[in-house]
Amino acid sequence: MRRLITLAALIPVLALAVFSVSGCATMNVSAHRQRGLDFARFHTYGWGPADALPTGDPRLDQDPFFKDHLEGAVEKGLALRGFERPETGTPDLLIHYHASINTRIDVDTADREYGYCFDETCGTRVHEYEAGTLMLDFVDTRTNRVVWRGWAQDAVQGMLESRDVMAKKIDEAVTRMLEQFPKGL
Repeated sequence: MRRLITLAALIPVLALAVFSVSGCATMNVSAHRQRGLDFARFHTYGWGPADALPTGDPRLDQDPFFKDHLEGAVEKGLALRGFERPETGTPDLLIHYHASINTRIDVDTADREYGYCFDETCGTRVHEYEAGTLMLDFVDTRTNRVVWRGWAQDAVQGMLESRDVMAKKIDEAVTRMLEQFPKGL
């Protein structure tokens, strides 16, 4: 009986531990738009010149798959929203992307007071991981101002070693960012 009580007491601790470790891997996505701007006037897009600065990690800077898949995902998402890429002339919007990978630290503390921890193993856990940040800027070609910016951040574990994982992460990030793009068409 005592073992069952001990086991039952450990279940919330194990659940918290799993949640804490997976908490590092949750993709955070958000966006910002220029207030008061009528996005219905934008119908076409093009890619702006590449940044002079490196992405922040040579594993991305030297990876043509990353660039090609990212641009393809953005173009597919914009096509679904009715945008076109003109063959000639100046598009309404220029898109720039920025990407970086940085080391992040996530600190979890089990809290005995609220029942998350039941014995002397309570403590603080520190998780160090690499997080990738992807940012899309949409610039109005008439004013040369950023009118919309979307960004996504997620752990990159396995992404740099596997094209399939990288493609899935890029697709998810771009899809979730563009879901926040103002409807105007």
